[in-house]
Amino acid sequence: QVQLVESGGGLVQAGGSLRLSCAASGGTFSLYAMGWFRQAPGKERELVAAISRFGGKSDYVDSVKGRFTISRVNAQNTVYLQMNSLKPEDTAVYYCAARLEWRIDYNYWGQGTQVTVSS
Repeated sequence: QVQLVESGGGLVQAGGSLRLSCAASGGTFSLYAMGWFRQAPGKERELVAAISRFGGKSDYVDSVKGRFTISRVNAQNTVYLQMNSLKPEDTAVYYCAARLEWRIDYNYWGQGTQVTVSS
């Protein structure tokens, strides 16, 4: 059983930056592909960024390409989401999630951290 705890959310002005962190425990971190999801009020949850087990491959939703960067440090059991040039439409609760690489769906989730971008 993997436990995930996000941190780093907050209030920032448009154009600013935030770095989200997700600390994992209870499992062998390098076995899991990791993802950052977000959900805004009244909208469906979407996968923002994903990274493979050892960080060799990453993917992003089109709306954040060139602005967000996902990374991981397996020795520290941590995955990060660096968010630059933030826009009001990035406002959402951001969730960290994990899945064994052979699975399609993410089956471990953090509690979420709020990111609010003011205009």
